[in-house]
Amino acid sequence: MTRPMAAIGQRAPLAILHEKPFGLILDGGPLGEILLPRAEVPARWQPGTTLDVFVHTDSEDRPVATLKHPRAMPGEFARLECVAATGVGAFLDWGLAKDLLVPFREQKTPMEPGRRYIVRVLVDEATNRVIASARLSRHLGHTRPPWAPGDAVDLMIYGKTDLGYKAIIGGTHDGLLYANQVFQDLAPGQRLRGYIADVRSDGKIDLTLQPAARRRVAGFQEDLLGELIARGGSLPYGDHSTPAEIRDAFGISKRTFKQALGALLKQRKVTLTDRGIRLAKETDWSPPQDA
Repeated sequence: MTRPMAAIGQRAPLAILHEKPFGLILDGGPLGEILLPRAEVPARWQPGTTLDVFVHTDSEDRPVATLKHPRAMPGEFARLECVAATGVGAFLDWGLAKDLLVPFREQKTPMEPGRRYIVRVLVDEATNRVIASARLSRHLGHTRPPWAPGDAVDLMIYGKTDLGYKAIIGGTHDGLLYANQVFQDLAPGQRLRGYIADVRSDGKIDLTLQPAARRRVAGFQEDLLGELIARGGSLPYGDHSTPAEIRDAFGISKRTFKQALGALLKQRKVTLTDRGIRLAKETDWSPPQDA
C-alpha cells in the first residue's frame, strides 16, 4: 500500500509515530517528522493511526501540521483581513494559529491592519512557504480560456472600474461585468454564478449575470405571468415604460421585457391596454403552488 505523501500547502492523512511533550510526531515521508502541536492533539489517539492534517511551516520554516482548515488553500483566491504590518511584510488572518504572510513584493500597495484584501494563496517556490499575493494579474489569464459564450461559470468579484465589476472566473482567468448590465450591488470577495458573454480576440472576457437570452426570456415569461396574477391581473408597464422603470420593477433590461411580452402576446396569454398589460381571460396558467 502506498504511503500518503506530505507536501507543504496540502492536506494528507499522516500516521502518528509517537508523542512528545509538545505534541504528536507524524510521519511526513520526505519532509521527515512533522509536529502536530499539543493544543490540537485529539483526546483519543494511538501510534500507527492516521490524522487528516494540513501541512504548512512554523515561524522557523519547519513543517508543522494542523487539524484546522485554512480559509483558502494554495491555488485559491480569498478576501482576508490584514492583522499586522511588519518589517517583512503584512500578515493576514486565514484561520490558522500562524497568520499568512504577504511579502512586500506581493503587495500592490502597502497593506494596512484592519482592512481586507483579495489575495491568491500559493506555495512560494523560493522558500517553500505558504504565502499570499495581492498581485492578482500574475496568477490570471496565462492559458487560453476554456469557455464559450453562454457557458455558466463561478465568479468572485475583486474590483470595480468605471466600466463595471472585475471578477475572477473559475480561479484561473478574469473578466468584466459591465455596470449597465448589473442590477444589484456587488461587493469585493462576493461569489456568485455568472455566464460568459464573449471571449474577445485579445483574450479579454465579457461576463453577464443573465443566462443565455432564450432561457432568460422564457424564465421571465413565467415571472411576468406570476406577477400579473399576484397583482390582480394587470400591471402598469408596456412599450411606454422607460428602461429605468423596467429595471427597477423587474431587474432586467427593457429588451428582455419586450421579448417576453411579445411571446406572451403571441400565445394570447396577455393583452395590452393604454394602461399597461392585462392577463387574458382565456389563459389557464397559474403559478406553482407552495408545497
